[in-house]
Amino acid sequence: MDEKVSVEITNEANTAVVVFKSASISNTEEIAAVSKQIREFVDSNNPKKVIFDFSEVRFFSSLVLGLLLEIRAKLQPLNGEVAISKINPQLHRVFKITNLDKIFRFFPDRQNAIKAMSVD
Repeated sequence: MDEKVSVEITNEANTAVVVFKSASISNTEEIAAVSKQIREFVDSNNPKKVIFDFSEVRFFSSLVLGLLLEIRAKLQPLNGEVAISKINPQLHRVFKITNLDKIFRFFPDRQNAIKAMSVD
């Protein structure tokens, strides 16, 4: 049984923070809906920095990696950045295996990510 995928998006210290509110992000339609919501937020608010908080996530589909790369590509012309916070070690391995750990910064929690991103 698929859990409903949802996100909470806020602005904190001039940084957009996207918190995934689901343990499993695998349903294609749900991912498409959440991706649309995130894209619309980025397009209408033009943040230079976005933090994706994975604190509640235990599993995600490769579509999520595509979303992260898409948002990163949107921010690059603005010298923007995408960071990942509070990701569990098993999911972090996916980033290492795909070498995506070299293009995203990782933080132990949202507060550290916000603090570091606001200094940059």
